[in-house]
Amino acid sequence: MTVTLIWTAIALVAIGLYLSWTAGRLDRLHARIDAARAALDAQLLRRASVTQELATSGVLDPAASIVLYEAAHAARQAEEEHREVAESELSQALRAVFGEPAQVDAVREAPGGVDAAEELAQAVRRVPMARRFHNDAVRAARALRRHRKVRWFRLAGHAPFPLAFEMDDEPPAALADRPGSQP
Repeated sequence: MTVTLIWTAIALVAIGLYLSWTAGRLDRLHARIDAARAALDAQLLRRASVTQELATSGVLDPAASIVLYEAAHAARQAEEEHREVAESELSQALRAVFGEPAQVDAVREAPGGVDAAEELAQAVRRVPMARRFHNDAVRAARALRRHRKVRWFRLAGHAPFPLAFEMDDEPPAALADRPGSQP
């Protein structure tokens, strides 16, 4: 009788430790998602800001300036439920304006254009990386939350179900593949 009680207590402690470890792991994944989302938001804001600066600098032709400015402004002002669409539209506008290396070269030849073109190139290269890090963290948290033990014991608490950030983040080829550019 005493031996059975001891083994039962050991089993319950082991199960409790395992569930506690799993809950801690899930908590760390949610913290990782929050940090990755903050980094993604910072990169998206940087890309939109650099795009607006370039659009208002007078380096581009008026039509390209208007297209880029409006897309960047819409991306910066978009509410959370429309953000993915607005950011995708900014990516499309950047590809439309900087689809040809000649346009990037024209920006680089303008006074102050080298720095502006390089800053924009860095911004458009960093967005896909930040989005990938965020979505990888979301994928890992979703996989853990699908386990029965997490659902049965409600180890996720009241944390919202993590959502991936899906957008068109393909950078313009003329900006992404610049020789001598550093990420």
